[in-house]
Amino acid sequence: MKIVVMIPTYNEVSNIEKVICNVLKSVPNAQVIVVDDMSPDGTYKVVEKLASQNSKVHLLLRKEKRGRGYAGKDGFVKALDSNADFIVEMDGDGSHDPKYISEFLKVIKDCDVVIGSRYIDCGKDEERTLLRKLVSKFSRLYISTILGVDIKDPSSGYRMFKKDALKKFVYELRASDPFIVAEIIYQLKKKNLKVKESPITFLKRFSGESKLRPITLIKYLFKVLKLKISGR
Repeated sequence: MKIVVMIPTYNEVSNIEKVICNVLKSVPNAQVIVVDDMSPDGTYKVVEKLASQNSKVHLLLRKEKRGRGYAGKDGFVKALDSNADFIVEMDGDGSHDPKYISEFLKVIKDCDVVIGSRYIDCGKDEERTLLRKLVSKFSRLYISTILGVDIKDPSSGYRMFKKDALKKFVYELRASDPFIVAEIIYQLKKKNLKVKESPITFLKRFSGESKLRPITLIKYLFKVLKLKISGR
């Protein structure tokens, strides 16, 4: 059984080493692929050094068509090309605790995809202010309603996929930005894949500030509606 943890990064130089070390500590048999878009802060240089010291760490350095969506797709494809049985997607800022991966492995026995959920029983979100929580609640309801999915945390970027499930849609992904998260939710329904949610505590990032801005969220929600209408 081969587990590959795919981590898209951009300007996470102060976080990525700790994130990788925590993954390998929690899941010793995992391989880690960091997908970096030539971060100006030198995130990829930290990963290069770790990769030279540990054969379980790999860097996919992207120099063209930068963007969270493109990086995620390329990372998924690389994970599949490495013959991974299970592919985990998680953030590189420390908000996703790798200790949950072992639980995902139990849950995925009965489904195709596991979503790490903040909003089911035993789930929790430590990062949000009251305003962010209200915005998040509206966003979740909006995405679930527009896309017609029964998922409590459709905006979660912490997920595990069986390889055969991922192969069914990965080459159809088109998003260049964080919208890839919702695009995958749409594909899961379109391909009739079985999804289960597993509780997680969403932690505060180790350091730095979130890259999500209000205008990004507005564009994101508009794209959800456009995706539903176009069916692409």
